[in-house]
Amino acid sequence: NARTPYGPRPDDEVIRYSIECIDDLAGRDVKAIVVACNTTSSLALFALRQRLTIPIFEVITPAVQQAVACSPKGRIGIIGTRSTIHSESYTRGIKALRPDCLTFAQACPLLVPLIEEGRLGKPETVMIVKKYLRPLKIKQIDTLILGCTHYPLLRGLIQAKIGRRVKVIDSCGGVAEAVADYNQRHPSATDAWTRGGRYRFVVSDATPQAETMARKMIKRPVRLELIPT
Repeated sequence: NARTPYGPRPDDEVIRYSIECIDDLAGRDVKAIVVACNTTSSLALFALRQRLTIPIFEVITPAVQQAVACSPKGRIGIIGTRSTIHSESYTRGIKALRPDCLTFAQACPLLVPLIEEGRLGKPETVMIVKKYLRPLKIKQIDTLILGCTHYPLLRGLIQAKIGRRVKVIDSCGGVAEAVADYNQRHPSATDAWTRGGRYRFVVSDATPQAETMARKMIKRPVRLELIPT
């Protein structure tokens, strides 16, 4: 939280911050890591997997798989931070699985700050979402990938503005399925996961706004633990 948003930052800075995050998690003896950030998944995944041997799950592949499977005409839109869109990680993933698809990407740099400030249903947010989605509507996309893990908080608004016939995809369910599949295939390595456990929410900046946002995203009472950066 002390370093967000990642989207406008230089690539090397995102990679460095991401490495510091997983090093802290690895020091807590975790058995697997989900990189729940599209910018980090786009820019830092190779560096993270070079650093650790435990499973590291990312958010791009599951969303790509869902999008190519459900797109009837192969016209897929992508919205995300500037870094995610500039990396073309989604476009490459889609083309690798379904070369006939046409992709249309739109950077949405104002959405994360609006979401972080709790401006979910405000007129300015509605106006900006409509503006960002207009180029994709003109391209007559049939599927839209939410290429940022903040964006599901605006899913209702996004669906309304892009049109009810467009399938809206986020990676949350796909990532959960990938982790569950790994559990089934490696029962000895993940036995502890299935026997219950503890939830800890560790952040670099524990502001009241951060706690409010965490409760909205996780949908349960949350106590944030502050660690130094």
